[in-house]
Parts: sequence; structure tokens; C-alpha cells
Amino acid sequence: MAVLVTGGAGYIGSHMVLALTDAGQDVVVLDNLTTGFAWAIAPQAKLVQGDIGDEALVEHIIKTHNVDAVVHFAGSIVVPESVVDPLGYYLNNTVKSRALMAAVVKAGVRNFIFSSTAAVYGNPKTQPVFETELPSPISPYGTSKLMTEMMLRDSHLAYGLNYVALRYFNVAGADPKGRSGQSTPRATHLIKVACQTVLGQRASMDVFGTDYDTHDGTCLRDYIHVSDLISAHMDALAYLRKGGESGIFNCGYGKGYSVLEVIGAVEKAFGGPVNKKLVPRRAGDPAAIVAGASRVREILGWEPKYADLDLIVNSALAWERHLQRRNAA
Repeated sequence: MAVLVTGGAGYIGSHMVLALTDAGQDVVVLDNLTTGFAWAIAPQAKLVQGDIGDEALVEHIIKTHNVDAVVHFAGSIVVPESVVDPLGYYLNNTVKSRALMAAVVKAGVRNFIFSSTAAVYGNPKTQPVFETELPSPISPYGTSKLMTEMMLRDSHLAYGLNYVALRYFNVAGADPKGRSGQSTPRATHLIKVACQTVLGQRASMDVFGTDYDTHDGTCLRDYIHVSDLISAHMDALAYLRKGGESGIFNCGYGKGYSVLEVIGAVEKAFGGPVNKKLVPRRAGDPAAIVAGASRVREILGWEPKYADLDLIVNSALAWERHLQRRNAA
């Protein structure tokens, strides 16, 4: 049996491929390489360059490689960009996910893990936010992911497609062995941007909004190490293969840090200041969102190993230095 990983050349997907191959599992990656990197894929995995919206291709991959599970990462992820180009996000995240699901159902695959997001909650009234909270996204990105969750629910009821949707909070950091990390040069992830700034790859960075209802006026987020997030995926895969019931799970630590606190952690790791500019809010950003993450522990048996902001930041900074050396070579 093999696992099909869509978007496996991207940041989070490449870490999933590493975890699967480390565990001795057969892996095939489907990625169009528009934002991913072929070099980021573990050499033991097979890469098929193509689009998740190509139903015939997906069916062919499933049958050729005896796929019994799909882990779906492929999609667009930038909240402000989704506000500017909502139809592009509905195409890439929702329409193409529907095509992927159709091929998966037709080919008889029963296990499906979906990369969802805390953005489905919008601007929740209480913190932490649990899976029982009624979703109310405030960006097309969040809505596009919620629509895919709804399609999974309906496909489970109609066709018996068993699924786990993992709602990510803010993913950061890099593989502890230094094999992969966030490699997109102009990514918008806060920790990456701050690391690039202290290393001189950006002249400065923007802090979007200082008038939020938080302790220092900047947005509050729950940051999760990418390797801990991937361990939740591995737990979800084992859970589904053992016949676990379909469901939705938050992935976070249950502790929030403000933008300024994160920048402070980067300054501490680097030993120097981050050149930052305070600018107005950007569209689609909630003031605060922190995970209620007991369910993933109780049901999937998830046990995080890297729940420390300084550890996350240090791994991200080490990866940026690695990329600097790689790009200079």
C-alpha cells in the first residue's frame, strides 16, 4: 500500500513525505511545482508532476501505486491574497479539491486526510477555540477550506470516504534534522519573514496593526512546530487505517504569542534587532486565535515534542541560514 501526498513538494507536505519515508512507507507525491520544490521531496518518494484537478491522472496514480490513503496539502494559503483574488482561491482550494475527491472516491480509496485551517473560525468570541465552535470565516481562504470540509463530510455520508480534517493554527519551524523547511522566498509566514529580515534578506518587515484588542495591540496566534503538526498527520493516518471515525481536529498548543513577542524571540535567537515597520491592519486577519487542542490528544493520541517558541524560532533561523548557503553555492 502507498500514500498519495498532494502538495508534497511544499513546506508542510515535504515534511509529511519525510515522516512517511522515515517510517518505511511507500509514497507518491502529486505536485505541480508552482510553489513547491522537487529537491525538497525525500528521494525515496516518487514525484508525479501534475495537477490535483486532473481526475484521470489522480485515478491513474492511485491504481498504479496501490494507494490506500490520500493526504491533501495542495492549495493556496495566503489570507490577504485570497481577499484580492477570491475566485482564484475557490478554484484552487475548493473546485480542485472536489475533483480530487471525485477521483479518490471513484478509485475506491477510503482514507483521506485534509489540510484545513483555523481560519475557518474567523474571529471567535472566546479563546481558546474548540472544534465545537460554529465556523465563521472572514476571508475567502477560510471559506474555501470550510467548503472542502463540507464536501468531505458529505462524501463520507454518501460514499463512505473516511476522513480526518486537521485545522492548523500557525505552522512554523523546520525539520530538526535540517532536511526541509519553509523555502518559498517571498512567503508571508511571520517567523520566516522575521528570520529573513535579521539575516539581511529583507530590508525591513511590516507589523500589520498595533490597535487590536490584545495585550500589546498586535495579533495573537498559536504557533505549532511543523514536525509536531506532521506527527498529528501520522497519528491520523494510523487512526483511519484502524477504522477510526471521521472527524475534525484542531492542531495547536493552546498558547498564543503576539506578533511583537514572536519578533522578540527572533531577536533573541539572532542576537540583534529586527528592522520592523508598524503599518495598518491588513484584510482578513482576526485579532486573536488560540487552539483548544485537547481532542487531538484524546482521540488521536497526539503527543507534541517541540512545543516551545524559542525552539521553533531557532529551527526556522537555522533553516534560513541553510537556504542562504544553498543559494550562494
